[in-house]
Amino acid sequence: MSGASEIDFVAAAALELDLAPVAESQVVSGSPVVGVAELGMLGDREYGVWEHSVGASSDVEADEVFVVLFGAATVEFSDGTAVSLGPGSVGRLREGQRTVWTVTETLRKVYIA
Repeated sequence: MSGASEIDFVAAAALELDLAPVAESQVVSGSPVVGVAELGMLGDREYGVWEHSVGASSDVEADEVFVVLFGAATVEFSDGTAVSLGPGSVGRLREGQRTVWTVTETLRKVYIA
């Protein structure tokens, strides 16, 4: 069994993030800001915490699995499908997918990418 010194813990929902405006070329509506805390590596995959404030922005996705901690959003994909996200939502994004994130309540997720 591993010792506590070999295990990393963080209160992801309470973690303070440095927020910055979304790049102007990605803003769809509002004045959203985003923040990220890269927490470490799991094999060759990065894991961390990401947050997006109210507003909408476009993105080209990385290969990722995530769990929403708090907030609400709709993610629209270029093929016309859309999913609603809220606390406890688990999602899988694929490399190169084009999305629009419309966040109605500041959204925070834990990701592995």
